[in-house]
Amino acid sequence: MDADSDQAGGFIPNTGLPSPSPSNSSSRIGAASQLPHPRAAALHAGSSKEGTVRRYVEEKLLNVSRRYVKKFGQPNPSDTVSGFTSFSEVCSELDGVVNVLWLSGTPSLQIPFLLKLASDFTQYVRSFPPAPRATFALLRKLDHCFSSLLIGQDITTRESLPGFENGLRSGMTTTDMVRCRSLVEQTRVLMVEIMSQARGDDYTDADNETGDETGTETDSTEMGRKWHFEGDEMHLDAARVYENTIVHLGERIGDGALQGIPPSDEPAGCA
Repeated sequence: MDADSDQAGGFIPNTGLPSPSPSNSSSRIGAASQLPHPRAAALHAGSSKEGTVRRYVEEKLLNVSRRYVKKFGQPNPSDTVSGFTSFSEVCSELDGVVNVLWLSGTPSLQIPFLLKLASDFTQYVRSFPPAPRATFALLRKLDHCFSSLLIGQDITTRESLPGFENGLRSGMTTTDMVRCRSLVEQTRVLMVEIMSQARGDDYTDADNETGDETGTETDSTEMGRKWHFEGDEMHLDAARVYENTIVHLGERIGDGALQGIPPSDEPAGCA
């Protein structure tokens, strides 16, 4: 049977492309457990389904970029593209793209698009008030994806990933891994800075609101205690950003590469 065949007529529905249901997800504690189970086989390069997924992801990422730019412009009632109002909204859009890429089970799509998405994230996150819950949930998903792609197996279930039937040759090249390493290091530093700044600021974030504010001293005290606790938790989350990816990058290109020592130029997986 053709790897692109599907009894249901394809995994991308004709009416839009909602995020896949988490009911078939990998069983990992945390937000990464919401990743859908990938299809059984990678999509054939150049096939209609591969092209459909590629175009969809390109359009979604372009739309996110447009909405990001609109955030800084004057609202136009006649414009069909509205700017983002919070980073939670950005994360929601990017989360859906990650789900579709993971569902595709196609490394040739997953690797370049996930790297681009992770790069875009570092730009977008700087421009909004912190949204810790949504931010760390998305980063945990990306960590799961990158670390699994580095070893050709789901890091939780140890299932072989589609597209890795011939080993790691279909996975990340050394160039991909160096780029991934750079993004990992940049994101980790960035998240520590953002969360440190957030803890010292008074701000209201959509994914941290818990109810109506009464303005009483008691409520203020309780909120202060809650923020102190959540601030500590956020710093722990910041320290764990891309923790699995770091481990597997070290295994693939050496701990020295993670400390700035250039790795070999030979593509990953080559004998």
